[in-house]
Amino acid sequence: MLLSKGIFLRFIKYAPLATFVCYKPTLPPPTLLPKNQTLIFSAHTQHTKMVTTAPQEKEVTHEFPFFRVFKDGTVEVLRPPPKFLPPSDDPATGLRIKDTVISSDPPVSARLFLPKITNNNKLPVYLFFHGSGFCARSAFSPEYSNHVAAVANEAKVLAVSVEYGKFPARPLPACYEDAWRSFQWVTSHADGTGTEPWLNDHGDFQRLFVAGSSAGGNITHTLISQIGKTGSPPGVRVEGAIMVHPFFGGLGDDAQWLFMCKDNKGPEDPRLKPAEEDLRRLGCERVLVCVAEKDSLMVAGKNYVEALKKSGWGGSIELVIHWGMTHSQHVHFPDQGNSREVLRKFASFIHQQP
Repeated sequence: MLLSKGIFLRFIKYAPLATFVCYKPTLPPPTLLPKNQTLIFSAHTQHTKMVTTAPQEKEVTHEFPFFRVFKDGTVEVLRPPPKFLPPSDDPATGLRIKDTVISSDPPVSARLFLPKITNNNKLPVYLFFHGSGFCARSAFSPEYSNHVAAVANEAKVLAVSVEYGKFPARPLPACYEDAWRSFQWVTSHADGTGTEPWLNDHGDFQRLFVAGSSAGGNITHTLISQIGKTGSPPGVRVEGAIMVHPFFGGLGDDAQWLFMCKDNKGPEDPRLKPAEEDLRRLGCERVLVCVAEKDSLMVAGKNYVEALKKSGWGGSIELVIHWGMTHSQHVHFPDQGNSREVLRKFASFIHQQP
């Protein structure tokens, strides 16, 4: 069992009023745990221990697609801990990759991707949030690291893929708070005085794009809604947002999100069901929404587009249907179907002329 930089735990005691302790986002190689061993985290003792075999069978009170909850409050994530792919430059394309820490408390980190530079022109900045139900996978997992690398190469963008807090170690709204925190960190480089040289030297902050896949698409919407309320920092222009196979509520599967986010407003929560007022004030100029034909979330994505059109928002919106594709197929099976065409669409949207 692989443990990536300590944010993902197999079994965690869920206690909404407790202070959750998770590993800080240091960036060493993963730890390989012996077979039949798992990590158990107790919010009461604030300690983690390794035990042999899985916990004894207990009464289940909630069963969700991504996790189950036991009567004693223990949460079992029904996905394996994400594998950690170390950052590695690609000599074939000239792409450079490195990891950085955005915040140590709470722990937020990111992987940066800088494509080969052939002139002195600065690159659009691409702020990305990965998917997997707000509780699984990682910006450092092979599938998402390879995906963002492919986007950076294809679209010639300086990409920042965020490792945000996930349930149950950090229940929602941690992911939304981390998204805002990462936006503030990225845009702090707009005047060239930030802590990350790549962003200072190569980022064009008049061409900032926010993007996300699946749960990350939902995070993207929430972030650009917040930007619409507060405005962009000086020297920053959020040109566009890309939401790919985004998760939104209203399709009868809201229970998992509502359980993960105890501080919610029910099925009408604007993070789950975008409010008309928020849509009208989205903090970007253009939006691309992609849905997959064979995805149960296709209807949610289409509903989002229709609601945005009716809201009175003044920007431009484009809906693309990935015919024949399943949910996040372009991430998990990049060589199948129309996955390459998906990347080309991202690039054309980013470099679209007014």
